[in-house]
Amino acid sequence: MKLSNFDYNLPKELIAQYPAEKRDGSRLLVLHKDTGEIEHRVFKDIIEYFNPGDLLILNNTKVLPAQIIGRKETGGKVEALVLNAGKGSGEKGEYEVLLKPARGCNVGSKIIFGSGELNAEVARIENGRRFLKFDCNGNLQKVLNELGEMPLPPYIKREATDFDSERYQTVYAVKSGAVAAPTAGLHFTKKLLEDISKKGVGLEYVTLHVGYGTFKPVSSEYIKEHKMEKEYFEIDKAVADKLKDRKGKLVAVGTTSCRVLETTLRDGSRANRKSVPQGTGLALAPEPSLSGWTDLFIYPGYKFEIVDALLTNFHLPKTTLLMLVAAFCGRELLFKAYEEAIKEKYRFYSYGDAMLII
Repeated sequence: MKLSNFDYNLPKELIAQYPAEKRDGSRLLVLHKDTGEIEHRVFKDIIEYFNPGDLLILNNTKVLPAQIIGRKETGGKVEALVLNAGKGSGEKGEYEVLLKPARGCNVGSKIIFGSGELNAEVARIENGRRFLKFDCNGNLQKVLNELGEMPLPPYIKREATDFDSERYQTVYAVKSGAVAAPTAGLHFTKKLLEDISKKGVGLEYVTLHVGYGTFKPVSSEYIKEHKMEKEYFEIDKAVADKLKDRKGKLVAVGTTSCRVLETTLRDGSRANRKSVPQGTGLALAPEPSLSGWTDLFIYPGYKFEIVDALLTNFHLPKTTLLMLVAAFCGRELLFKAYEEAIKEKYRFYSYGDAMLII
């Protein structure tokens, strides 16, 4: 299948620059994958589509304010996005960073952030990427929380504000380490989650620290040649046991939760704690806490073993996120839903509206 099969035209005015006034006041397109029926609802209506015994899996990763402004020794301004400040990262005290501009930032170059509160040195360059060693005594997350800004996606054409520190974060975010929000979860309020739980629907949490793979462009003409970036994930054994014993449908809240589930639970007989091979969905061995790195790439032709329903936002053309959703409901049906969403002027991307596929 070619990359061009996942392209579509979107009017720029439908790219959401701000979230809905209320989290659960965003719109919800409900797509029935068996019949092709499309419903138009408000997000808080989502509770009507869940039944007692169903299980919702949410990604509790927390977005780090990983965008920091610095200056080179020569005085030139540089923007840095720290890609891997979460758990499982920072090997040898080196962190992968996207620098803008990167020109002149060679091995040994010094960068000063803030008013001198944080210094860094380019430790190495690997495949064109820079790894910085920060002078922070191993407390990089703490320093980022003091100096950093929320790393809003590039299609949001404005500067991040204090407002984004709250709204570009789910209400259940607890484990810091992501550079982008698991956006399907942004629509939930604490009250809505409480009401869903009171209905007899289980709420369980996994962690996947959203990384560079979220916005890495697919450059291969044939999508199966694309290589996903590895992202760190965790799932408690108690949660894994509940997944296996569930009585109702399993609902993945977002593509990140979906990838964790498909990575860890497809085949419990084959284990590899070091890494998960590309596109296999191999599982980790049963332990009190399952953790590792996944580069699972889901695209049409993939057979879902675990997930029954998927909640997701509307994604950019030619992205791995769009391909995952196309794999779940079928490419033709997905693009039919996108055409309907554009016609009805739904808001797209991170701060946009949501789609429930059941």
